[in-house]
Amino acid sequence: MAPRSRKLTHDQAIFAFALLGGLPAVLFTGYWLWQGDYAADLRVTVLLLVVGCWIGFASATQQRVVRPLQTMSNLLLALREGDFSFRARGAGRRDSLGEILFEINGLGDILQTQRRGALEATALLTAVIKEIDLAIFAFDADRVLRLVNPAGQALLDRPAEGLLGRDADTIGLGEFLDGEPVRFLRPEGLPGAHGRWGLRRTTFREDGRPHQLVVLGDLSRPLREEQLKAWQRLVRVLGHELNNSLTPIKSIATTLGDAMARQPRRPDWEEDMQSGLGVIAARASSLERFLQGYARLARLPPPQFAACDLGALLRQAAALERRVPVEVKGGSPLKLQLDAAQVEQAVINLLKNAVDAALEQKAPHVRISWRLSGEVAEIAIEDNGAGIGDTSNLFVPFFTTKPEGSGIGLVLSQQIAENHHGSLSLYNRDDRSGCIAIMRIPLPKQA
Repeated sequence: MAPRSRKLTHDQAIFAFALLGGLPAVLFTGYWLWQGDYAADLRVTVLLLVVGCWIGFASATQQRVVRPLQTMSNLLLALREGDFSFRARGAGRRDSLGEILFEINGLGDILQTQRRGALEATALLTAVIKEIDLAIFAFDADRVLRLVNPAGQALLDRPAEGLLGRDADTIGLGEFLDGEPVRFLRPEGLPGAHGRWGLRRTTFREDGRPHQLVVLGDLSRPLREEQLKAWQRLVRVLGHELNNSLTPIKSIATTLGDAMARQPRRPDWEEDMQSGLGVIAARASSLERFLQGYARLARLPPPQFAACDLGALLRQAAALERRVPVEVKGGSPLKLQLDAAQVEQAVINLLKNAVDAALEQKAPHVRISWRLSGEVAEIAIEDNGAGIGDTSNLFVPFFTTKPEGSGIGLVLSQQIAENHHGSLSLYNRDDRSGCIAIMRIPLPKQA
């Protein structure tokens, strides 16, 4: 088997080409010396001098080419190892070599700045993660815990050294890596978990491999705060409504009592008695309607979804309003999965509010329409009333500005829309005076 030919290295090739470049001159000099009439010692001396210069300059050429390459190699090695403090001398725009060294030095400056920024951002992120109240866990593709913050350690009641590098199932967090990525739960078996918690899980990549970030938050405190605010609003509105009814009842009852005790009684005392009792009955009836509305809101059943023609449902609801002819602006036919009775009740409530507002105008006008916006069906009810003066209390239960209102209709309609995974919004119209109510109901997802 023939031996494999060895390829010259870059250094050897440079030296060889430098020798080849001077070889013709050396050969010519040697031939000229031996053919001339020169003494032998002169011939040897001159030939040795020529050969020495030839080899010396070839070696110098090799070093001139190789040394900058070695310098650049060392600089790039330092950059790869993360040491950005080295810089090349002689960098500049004078020649191609200086330009290359200048660009390498510039690359080092950029990498040094980026690393400093990354270190500062990492330090900031670490400080934020340590101070945040949420429990944060990061798992790699093998479900092994790679990061945990102090809140997560407190939740598991174990230090980071006993958690990092362990499997999720081993530390009791395996169930959080499966199922819905956003959900509410009551963690069982976790020493620091009490009450209701919220879970959010997202996926990120590190070194090209998928990782999972799990965030657990204790919802007990914010839920208690929101519950307290809701009770405060409820008590405030209930107190307002009860005072509106009880104050005149108490005043009229006192007046009637004084009239009964007076001797002799006035000739028209029976008339006053009937009038006062009528007012008491009216206020008691209003209070009864208020409490019935509250009970109806509290007992709203879950929707029973079934296929429904939205256009037919809206035309039927509009036909029930007799005070003002409701204009029905037809849209494209839509078949939705919804509770027809509940949605119809919500539309009737919105139409009633729209007609109440429009009746204050000389030419009342109410219009209902529907359209498909992406994957959402939008029902719009417009009026030409005075518009909304204060939107902050629109959906506060039992708050109303109408003398005979209960403050239930809008809240009930909003709850019906949300139970259908939709929403209800009210805006003042831009084109003229009046209000527009928009109920949004998403289309059923295709399997």
